[in-house]
Amino acid sequence: MSIPPISPYRLSDVAPHTTPRLDWQIDRNRAALLIHDMQNYFVDVYEEGSEPLATVVPTIVALREAADAAGVPVILTAQPPQQHPSRRGLLTQRWGPGIQTAEEAEVIEPLRARPNDITVTKWRYSAFARTDLRSLLAHDGRDQLLITGIYAHIGCMLTAADAFMHDVQAFLITDGVADFNSGYHAGAIDYVNSTCGVSATADEALRALQSDAVGARR
Repeated sequence: MSIPPISPYRLSDVAPHTTPRLDWQIDRNRAALLIHDMQNYFVDVYEEGSEPLATVVPTIVALREAADAAGVPVILTAQPPQQHPSRRGLLTQRWGPGIQTAEEAEVIEPLRARPNDITVTKWRYSAFARTDLRSLLAHDGRDQLLITGIYAHIGCMLTAADAFMHDVQAFLITDGVADFNSGYHAGAIDYVNSTCGVSATADEALRALQSDAVGARR
């Protein structure tokens, strides 16, 4: 029931079959950066120092630095340890009891929240479910969400779907997310492109964040 160890895979092996159906473009005046579930508990199932996280973590760091320079809000999600069964619900049946210790719950050191970052306590796959994420975005006048983190085909993908249903434009950063394997990773990109958002590379997002003009996707 718990998360199995994840074998390394190269981001170059991720081969989606779709391109975005929507013509959205990243606008740093409308965007917020989401760092999704990069907690020790979830990261530790990857082989240390290996792909895909060997690339994904530095990529997220670079995006966060660009977001800081552009005045773009940075939001982290983190599940709490020792969730009460009535709060955890069906997640226990699928994944077991989940995070148990404060150390497991900590976001990994390179991405740990800074004083100006916002941390959202997360209860379900989607970062919008049972949280105040939508109101936080509205408060800052943001209606775009750049999604990074893990796992692409679970929380990242469903956050993108939920963003669409909250009238927030979701951009899944293809080399800023990681998954169980390259197939799941590609499938998450295909789902978002086909139904609810736009895939973008980190380079595309960085150009948008670093530009005074609206950034372009592929």
